[in-house]
Amino acid sequence: MRLLQGRVSVSRLAAAAAVLTEGEFLSSFASASSRTWISWTQSASVCHKQIRRFRHSAAKNMAEEAKKKAAYAAVDNHVQNNQVVGVGSGSTIVYAVDRLAERVRQEKLNIVCVPTSFQARQLILQHGLTLSDLDRHPELDVAIDGADEVDSDLTLIKGGGGCLTQEKIVAGCAKHFVVIADYRKDSKTLGQQWKKGVPIEVIPMSYIPVSRTIARCFGGEARLRMAVSKAGPVVTDNSNFILDWKFDQAQDWKEVNTAIKMIPGVVETGLFVSMAERAYFGMEDGSVQVRDPPVH
Repeated sequence: MRLLQGRVSVSRLAAAAAVLTEGEFLSSFASASSRTWISWTQSASVCHKQIRRFRHSAAKNMAEEAKKKAAYAAVDNHVQNNQVVGVGSGSTIVYAVDRLAERVRQEKLNIVCVPTSFQARQLILQHGLTLSDLDRHPELDVAIDGADEVDSDLTLIKGGGGCLTQEKIVAGCAKHFVVIADYRKDSKTLGQQWKKGVPIEVIPMSYIPVSRTIARCFGGEARLRMAVSKAGPVVTDNSNFILDWKFDQAQDWKEVNTAIKMIPGVVETGLFVSMAERAYFGMEDGSVQVRDPPVH
């Protein structure tokens, strides 16, 4: 069937690209009338770009909706009146704070929030929520945070945003630590999805000896994380550097986490072992999958 005949525009090409596979679309276009006002070479290039753009946009929208579903489920199931809530960092947390603020307004909840980063602090203030800290509220009822990757044991890699130390402190002060993520963060083993390694916060003067020690003891490579919009390395909220350790094989994460933390100069690792009690994953089909740690 000849789908593209006569005069066509880029917008019509894009619309067709959105509903057809790339092969079907290009095949259909190749059979179109010679009266088409743009040449095959030019339009083929446009088609490829439009197809990539539509697919990228669709995937991004799906992931954002999955984040929202997971965040809403966690807030609805774990936040109650008169609680102190630890607020994590990252893109998924934005939806959790949205839902938290919505419930506070609608249900007149009395909620106090403790942030894990400058970003979390700003989100709390922007939504008009009550801001506190660990000095005034050292014991939290629940902490909700995202993750870069979650394995089948609920071991996490966190720290892609550089807030791993504060995130672990807040999670450790909470009676319940709940993780929210989209389907892309779900793995059987660490490293299956997340390819950027385990973040490790270090004292600046120690980054070279620490990186050498990690590589010698555990293999792989630990690289200093460089900033994108500034010259030089990423600097954490604590004025430290971050190493990203790209490991080359599965590890006993509890032992590795303890051993790395014993290296002089290491502040904290992005390995969260036996800390999360539940994970919520927003899935591609719009559902939310709940995972608890396995019973050994």
